[in-house]
Amino acid sequence: MSVNLQKGQKVSLAKRGGGSLSVVRMGLGWDAVKKRGLFGSRSQSIDLDASALLFDEGGRLVDAVWFRQLRSQDGSVQHTGDNLTGAGDGDDESVIVDLPRLPPAVTQIVFTVNSFTGQDFSQIENAFCRLVDETTNEELARYELSGSGRHNAQIMAKVGRSADGGWSMTAIGAVASGRTFQDLLPAVAGHL
Repeated sequence: MSVNLQKGQKVSLAKRGGGSLSVVRMGLGWDAVKKRGLFGSRSQSIDLDASALLFDEGGRLVDAVWFRQLRSQDGSVQHTGDNLTGAGDGDDESVIVDLPRLPPAVTQIVFTVNSFTGQDFSQIENAFCRLVDETTNEELARYELSGSGRHNAQIMAKVGRSADGGWSMTAIGAVASGRTFQDLLPAVAGHL
């Protein structure tokens, strides 16, 4: 059963009935708002990009997985590919994380989304991020991204390692501006 998260809400990712998660997928989905004109409405393409930023306990960026680097250096995090339009149903972009393979130094993974083409979120609807147990395909948590606004990026959520080795997800939902994850790093620092 999925948990619908509100901004700032945190949920444990321990499996019901015991055990721990092994492979999770952060999915990002969105639709472009149809442009209305004199002769009806027309579709537009919006290129949102999902990124996974891996941080150590000191808040230092260890690695980044994004459309220009689809795999972490150690192979534990994999981006499934860049969707340039948002067309289609379901997840438009996904990042798969093999939690047991993450280096022990990685304590947090922050997921961001930005509009590479520069359109702001007022032109986006039905945007969400969700965390899925990749072994069972069960949706664990979902966070609806607030669509309207003049911002062109958002710090979506973070998955953090606890002292006992378990994991939790926190919905962040902080608006930001920037075309790539590098532009978002100052804003991300406040959420580590």
